Amino acid sequence: MRREELTRYLDDLLEVARFKDYCPNGLQVEGRAEIRRIVAGVTASQALVDAAIARNADAILVHHGWFWRGEDGRVTGFRKARLQALLGNDINLIGYHLPLDSHPEFGNNAQLAKRFGWTVEGRFGEQEMGWVGRLDAPVTLSACARNIGANLQRVPQVIGDAGRPVSRVAWCSGGAQGYFEQAIALGVDAYLSGEISEQTVHLARESGVAYIAAGHHATERYGVQALAAHLAGHFGLECEFVDIDNPV
Repeated sequence: MRREELTRYLDDLLEVARFKDYCPNGLQVEGRAEIRRIVAGVTASQALVDAAIARNADAILVHHGWFWRGEDGRVTGFRKARLQALLGNDINLIGYHLPLDSHPEFGNNAQLAKRFGWTVEGRFGEQEMGWVGRLDAPVTLSACARNIGANLQRVPQVIGDAGRPVSRVAWCSGGAQGYFEQAIALGVDAYLSGEISEQTVHLARESGVAYIAAGHHATERYGVQALAAHLAGHFGLECEFVDIDNPV
């Protein structure tokens, strides 16, 4: 498949043009023109680049790519090493950040709802990145957390009364604890994101709404996997997800 055909398809599928993001979405580093084998992963780390080289990949598809707004733009140190490895092996780097969080089928938040068995009721927050929904039947906060942990293969950090009934939930993958206040205003019983900071603990205790920090990496593994599986089925491309362990 030609690179331009693939990236054009992905840009349209994920509606890249409608997002204001902190990084470029789509093709970030140009490699060979023909793409047959893709390595997918969460973050374009050196370890993922090395894995792609070992697998003779033509492209790397990630959620966290490069060239973030406000970072040092000089190509030195680890940035040089990563870029040199890509260019030296003629591998394309394709990344989708907010568009991959948001997509109603292949996005990280859609995939979390699917894994947890939550019914989506709506969206909220800036660019409608936050999701809100319900459980089929109320469960205790501890039971809800066990379900999350079992599905993400990571024990979440939970702030709240373990025996509290949970039926309405809000969530946003990754580093989206900034939507917690808006989630509280929606009247949910619990809010899930990837990360937690000191002040969030107090807000959870004082509001009575549970906060579940399930891991930035853990909550953002499944969108890129779903997207890669779609490409494999739709175009017959060879796609492999490589999970570079990250405890955060």
